[in-house]
Amino acid sequence: MSTGRTFEFGDTAARAQELARARVEAPAVDEGAWEEVAGDRMVVNMGPSHPSTHGVLRIVLELDGEVITRATPDIGYLHRGDEKIAENMTWTQFIPYTDRLDYLAPLANNVAYALAVEKLLGIHDRLPPRCQYIRVICAELARISAHLLGLGSFAMDVGAVTVFLHTFTEREKIYNLCEALTGARFTTSYTRIGGVSRDTPPGWCDAVGRFVEELLRTVDEVETLLTRNRIWVDRTQGLGVIPPELAVAYGLTGPNLRGSGVAHDLRKAHPYLCYAELEFDVPVGSAGDCYDRYLVRMEEMRQSARIIRQCLARMPGGPDNATGEPVCVDDGKIVLPPKRKVLTSMEELIHQFMLVTEGINCPPGEVYFGHENPKGELGFYIHSRGGGAPWRLKIRSPSFCNLSILPRLLPGHLVGDVPAILGSLDFVMGECDR
Repeated sequence: MSTGRTFEFGDTAARAQELARARVEAPAVDEGAWEEVAGDRMVVNMGPSHPSTHGVLRIVLELDGEVITRATPDIGYLHRGDEKIAENMTWTQFIPYTDRLDYLAPLANNVAYALAVEKLLGIHDRLPPRCQYIRVICAELARISAHLLGLGSFAMDVGAVTVFLHTFTEREKIYNLCEALTGARFTTSYTRIGGVSRDTPPGWCDAVGRFVEELLRTVDEVETLLTRNRIWVDRTQGLGVIPPELAVAYGLTGPNLRGSGVAHDLRKAHPYLCYAELEFDVPVGSAGDCYDRYLVRMEEMRQSARIIRQCLARMPGGPDNATGEPVCVDDGKIVLPPKRKVLTSMEELIHQFMLVTEGINCPPGEVYFGHENPKGELGFYIHSRGGGAPWRLKIRSPSFCNLSILPRLLPGHLVGDVPAILGSLDFVMGECDR
């Protein structure tokens, strides 16, 4: 589905394509060592403590006056070695570490990792229907939350502070819903291998339904503030143009890829959980500039609300939610037994002891699972040699891939345009550095 909006500020698509051709035909950026620049050039560091880099991102800029002639991103300031840590953790113990990847959407990270391990176990098609619907609601709430923060900070970088206040008000409501469901507001660790740690509490689904209605009103209000605002349009249209072939070549995914006109969404291309049963559109842009990436994220929030409404209306039955029982596959070799049975049955106690100390006994093999996260495709490649921990685990973080285009994207722009371009890419350094 295209954004399909027309404006009276000139032929944006033609302008954007002209800029794109000029940048694509420009000579490739030299990624080698920085030689001594001529006297009319200046090298400056943007970051790693610059507010517009949204984290510890450092970009080494070579400037000719105010025009960027070369840009080299320097990442790794937040590197924690998550992939190596996974080798020394059981499958379940690594779940809290996924919260710290894209820490704006921890629920979605949990779901992505759990689905990868479940694919290795061969149980991804045995998940209870209620578990699938709960996971989809969690993933879409995480998408809305991440887009709200990304949009608010993007607008504030360009000077629209009021939008930031609106988006954070709605995001606080999502935190309240997360706290009611998981017991935590930020790092939730809610998903389990084979299901979720507890069912929805009484009245939670009704609260989600009310939130969705309030969200849609806020999205309309934000669009009124920004979409036809002359300052916003001048600061974003024709800026940071990424042609579709360049977006594909650099491995961009998510809204940044769809903003360039490539209608690729893993929820449609490779459906998982219950997405094949739900109706939603994939918004795409046409010009591939900052403005299109903004419009795509605005429409994605509406589509996420549409998905949540369908999940609430079709939510299958499950255990008595007054007891807070987990919603998981019925397999004692994978899922912890209920606490009441652990306290009364020796066999259940032994099962819990084995699962907690040794981990789930996964078969040997290699799997990859890609999840449509708010920032793009979050993928987990797992190499297992059997046992309770992965032999190797590789994380495909969308923010890392999306930032790889900066050396090609930034040259030719003014240094004052960098905050707008970075805001439109919407990255998180915790996920990029891992």
